[in-house]
Amino acid sequence: MKKISVMLFTLIFGMLTIVGNASANPVTYDPSLAHKDGAMAYKHMEYLAYDIGSRIAGSENERKAAEYIEGQFDRVGLDTEVQEFDYSSTKSSSNVVAYKEGKSTKQIIVGAHYDSVSAGLGVDDNASGVGVLLETAEVLKNIKTPYSIVFIAFGAEEVGLQGSKYYTNHMSEEEIENTIGMINLDSLAVGDQMYVYGNAGEDGFIRDQALAIADKKKLDVETNPGLNPHYPAGTTGDWSDHAPFKSKGIPYGYLEATNWEIGDLDGYQQTVEHGGIWHTENDTLEFIEEEYPDRVQEHLSTFSTLLTDLLKFMNKTSTSK
Repeated sequence: MKKISVMLFTLIFGMLTIVGNASANPVTYDPSLAHKDGAMAYKHMEYLAYDIGSRIAGSENERKAAEYIEGQFDRVGLDTEVQEFDYSSTKSSSNVVAYKEGKSTKQIIVGAHYDSVSAGLGVDDNASGVGVLLETAEVLKNIKTPYSIVFIAFGAEEVGLQGSKYYTNHMSEEEIENTIGMINLDSLAVGDQMYVYGNAGEDGFIRDQALAIADKKKLDVETNPGLNPHYPAGTTGDWSDHAPFKSKGIPYGYLEATNWEIGDLDGYQQTVEHGGIWHTENDTLEFIEEEYPDRVQEHLSTFSTLLTDLLKFMNKTSTSK
C-alpha cells in the first residue's frame, strides 16, 4: 500500500489532527462525535471536500481520499485492504474495503463512492455518502450485527462505475451466494427529500425494512412514488454503484436525497429552487448551507440513524435468496 507523509497540524478547534502517514497515523477525531448521529459523518465529509478537494477519478486527490478512508477504517480497528485496479491503459483507482464480523457468515455490503467530478467540491456527491459510511462503521464496530458487514469505498464511480464493476466482477460464486444484499449511499446531503430504494418485488426487502424503521423512529424518509412509469414505485435507475451488484442477482438498498416530483420525474433534479446540485459548481458547503440551513446536518443524522439501525436489525424473512 502506498503511504503519504503529512505535516502535523490541528484543525476544527483541536478536534482534528493528522500525524505521520495516512494509515499508520490516521486523522483522529474526538470520540464523542461517534455518539452524535451525523456529527462524525459531517467531519469526514468536510475533510474529503475541503482538506483534499475535488477527487477526480485517477487523480492524486482521489488517491489521497483513498488513503484517508483506509486510515479511518484502520483507526476504527476493522480489517482493511485496498483493491487496486486499472480502468484504462493509463488510468487506475482503488476500492478501500473493510470487514466487520457478524453473528452469521452471511454478509451485507455497504458502499459509497469517494471520487467526484471537477465542478464544485463533491460535498453532496459523494463525500456525504462516505461520511455516513465511515460513521456507521465506527458506531457498529463493537456491536453484534446479524450479518457480517463489508464496508467499501468505491473509486472511479463518476467514469462508469469502475470500482463497483471491478469489485463485483472479482466476486466468486460463493461470495455472491453469501451476500444477502448491498446498500448504496450516494448524494445524501442536499436533495429536497430523503429516499430509500430497492428491487421490485420480494427482493426489495432492504427498502421495506428501512421504511419500517423510518416509520417507527419518525424519520422523514420515503421512497420513489412511481410517478414516472420508467421507474416503478420503490425503485430507481441503474446509475450508481448498486447497479453492478443488482446485475449479479444481489438485492440492493439505496439511500439518496433528491426530488422525484419535479423536472422529468426521474430523480435527477434534486431541488425545487436550484435543480441539480451534484456535478455543478454549487456542490460546496458554502452554497448548500447558505441556501438550505441545517439541511446537511438533518440529512446526515437521519441517514446515519437509519443505516445503523438497518444493519443492527436486518433480517431476510422476506426473501428466499
